[in-house]
Amino acid sequence: MSPAVLVVVDAVAWAAFHSATGYAVHRAPARWFDHDTSLTRPRRWERDGRVYERFGIRRWKDRLPEAGDLFRGGVSKRRIPAAADGGLARFAAETRRAEWGHVTCAACAPLFALWNPPWIAVVMIGYGVAVNAPFVAVQRYNRLRISRALARRSRRSATAPSSRSSRGTTGNNIP
Repeated sequence: MSPAVLVVVDAVAWAAFHSATGYAVHRAPARWFDHDTSLTRPRRWERDGRVYERFGIRRWKDRLPEAGDLFRGGVSKRRIPAAADGGLARFAAETRRAEWGHVTCAACAPLFALWNPPWIAVVMIGYGVAVNAPFVAVQRYNRLRISRALARRSRRSATAPSSRSSRGTTGNNIP
């Protein structure tokens, strides 16, 4: 193939891989993303998301395109869903969904070796990693922040005084 044809084929292939993996994770059942897996579980080296802050993630994360609601029924990660829709837990699940989509897309990169010369295949693999890594980092960073918020909320509710004592007193009668 001529170099011009390869450029077109590679661009179309990347568009197809991005679309297909995005649609596949969009159609996957929500229950698949309501918990961490070996891929999405927090890693010690991430230090609860603080490692991403060393890369200035707070400055650039909102500049990345967001397509969570591209397909009907999808959820944008620009806003946290309302409490009635599951709030933070739903948002965490959607970050897992997005992480799977970007990792799966990057995993398609070796397929470019099927029709490209080796040096272009290496460039395509580099492209796949370079384009998807920032999105994965943002999803992990946001989810780790959500986990910290949920843990704080859980600690607060566990230490909040009960409106009734275990001895059955009511009102202002403190045992």
